[in-house]
Amino acid sequence: MSKKAPKTTDPGKPKSGKRKLLLIGVPIALAAIGAGLWFSGVLPRLLGQKHAEHKEEAAKPEAPPTFVDVPEMIANLNSGTARPIYLKLLTRLEIAKPEDAERIKQAMPRLQDLFQTYLREMRPEELRGSAGTYRLREELITRANVAVMPARISNILFVQMLIQ
Repeated sequence: MSKKAPKTTDPGKPKSGKRKLLLIGVPIALAAIGAGLWFSGVLPRLLGQKHAEHKEEAAKPEAPPTFVDVPEMIANLNSGTARPIYLKLLTRLEIAKPEDAERIKQAMPRLQDLFQTYLREMRPEELRGSAGTYRLREELITRANVAVMPARISNILFVQMLIQ
């Protein structure tokens, strides 16, 4: 019996590894080039898209913020002990539109009530460090925006904060 030699690949057939590389690699390369052109801003300009929004924002001068003082507040914190711990807080509200200042002054009693109620439930350890001050600021901004709707308070500045 004669032994047959093992079959070798036909030199006329393309190898499957090169074909896969072409089928997968070329689209990925084109996508990468397209993404690079898009994010660099070349492709949007070639397609006729302009950034009109950025030009409008740059042309519009930003009005300086307006500040409204909140009267000094003293609140006893929830210490959980018989010894009371007090917080003295003096703040300013930063608003973007000067015309909202009068609306905020009219809502000041409601603001003070919301602030006092929130402060009385706080524990002294919740105010420790910059993270505690940041959380207090965020909570007060949220509560203040609810009280002065449709006006908007953009920030609360702490002028004085003493814990005794």
